[in-house]
Amino acid sequence: MRDGGGMRRRVWCGVGWAVLVTALTLIVYGSRAWAEPSRTGPSRSGPSAAAPAVRVAAGVAAESAGARAVAGAGADVGVPAIGRVWPVGVRPSVLRGWEPPATPYGPGHRGVDLAAVPGSPVRAVAAGRVAFAGRVAGRGVVTVELTGTGLRTTYEPVRPSVEKGAEVGAGDMVGVVAETGGHCGASACVHWGLLRGGTYLNPLSLLPPWLLGRGPSRLLPVLTG
Repeated sequence: MRDGGGMRRRVWCGVGWAVLVTALTLIVYGSRAWAEPSRTGPSRSGPSAAAPAVRVAAGVAAESAGARAVAGAGADVGVPAIGRVWPVGVRPSVLRGWEPPATPYGPGHRGVDLAAVPGSPVRAVAAGRVAFAGRVAGRGVVTVELTGTGLRTTYEPVRPSVEKGAEVGAGDMVGVVAETGGHCGASACVHWGLLRGGTYLNPLSLLPPWLLGRGPSRLLPVLTG
């Protein structure tokens, strides 16, 4: 009987130790599971999951900003995309875009400023007739009335090479970029404007997508002179 009782005590003792070890194991590994992130990756709602979405959104915003720098406030309705060349260069940088004023006499930028090299050719973007070639407020200005549109373009500061009444075609030279003008401060530029009557419009509306770099590329004409 004594041997049987001792055997039972040893069995129960062994069972007790097994239960204690199991409990300690669950406590230790359970606490690690709560403290350490899952090996399958962070939660989709956490900062790491949100970071790629933030980067994508930032990229889209940067791309949109780049597009606005070229197109300004967008194309004006009713302006035909009849331009065949940029006024200067092949695809010049837009130093300042179109910023339409809220009111006729309010602040804004009534045209676009194109980076240019003094002495480089200034060309008519589309066919028309020279309505003005001379100086305004100390700066050389050339105005071309675009054929059959009721629109006119202006270029300044320019040293004109044409006279009032001259017929010009797209790409024809109307003058050269003046050495001084002050419109863009220390940087040389050509201020390109577009008007219908007394209303200023976005001159970039005259350019088709392929000239703005938004469509299939085309062979540009070889310009000389």
